[in-house]
Amino acid sequence: MADRGTSNRSEVTDFILVGFRVRPELHILLFLLFLLVYAMILLGNVGMMVIIMTIPRLNTPMYFFLGDLSFIDLFCSSVIVPKAMINFWSESKSISFAGCVSQLFLFALFMVTEGFLLAAMAYDRFIAICSPLLYSVQMSTRLCAQLVAGSYFCGCISSVLQTSMTFTLSFCASRAIDHFYCDTRPLERLSCSDLFIHKMVSFSLSGIIILPTIIAIIVSYLYIVSTVLKIPSTEGRKKAFSTCSSHLGVVSVPYGAVFFMYLTPDGYPELSKVASLCYTLVTPMLNPLIYSLRNKDVTEALNKLLEKKSTIL
Repeated sequence: MADRGTSNRSEVTDFILVGFRVRPELHILLFLLFLLVYAMILLGNVGMMVIIMTIPRLNTPMYFFLGDLSFIDLFCSSVIVPKAMINFWSESKSISFAGCVSQLFLFALFMVTEGFLLAAMAYDRFIAICSPLLYSVQMSTRLCAQLVAGSYFCGCISSVLQTSMTFTLSFCASRAIDHFYCDTRPLERLSCSDLFIHKMVSFSLSGIIILPTIIAIIVSYLYIVSTVLKIPSTEGRKKAFSTCSSHLGVVSVPYGAVFFMYLTPDGYPELSKVASLCYTLVTPMLNPLIYSLRNKDVTEALNKLLEKKSTIL
């Protein structure tokens, strides 16, 4: 019992990020893979934000949300990936206590915000297809700004609660976090505190966050499908579905990864790491590709932007 009293949170100055349990020679390959994907994330999301801000025809609610999504994806991956890449070359693989707190806080902030933003995007598509004549009135600039601000507010509140709960635990086991970034579940394994209340609160908080966003997305698309099926022409149905397919693709990857991660038993941390790769690397990389390749407006805007640059050169 003496160890519990002396090995509390105040004595922890840093943690060790174990990362992936692979042979040392594979660290170079992982570093190059992370570097390639992160470069694509930077290029894709920065490019998407530049296109949306510089092309006047993309000044619509859908692209306003899409620009915010690119911003979130960019910074969400930037919170995790650079430190993971540094640790592939580092012997100590340490992260300071303050750095771990900041990483968990920012990652939770961007992840929760993205969930609410995806729900707002589903509502936007619902209004666009189910009430097209009222779209410009209902999806006003003010409402769009409020939806984005509300998403960040919910993300901030959730992140503060999750981070404060996690770092008020007593850490009396090893400082080695069996993950490539600071996350709640691997940090819980280092604690000697009673985790029952902590886990119940975390589970309730996750339910409060995930369920409303999923319900909003599902209900929106039920109405969308019902409306699209009533369109008499095949071409009209195809065009309506094409405006939603990109959003559905974007939604499926992170939510699928989150469910997989939380359903994975604690005894299989490597599976949790693989799932984490989906929303720290795969999703931020794929989102710009999905929206640019499947969106005629973005493709045309990108071509015009490239033509202008070639003319200047």
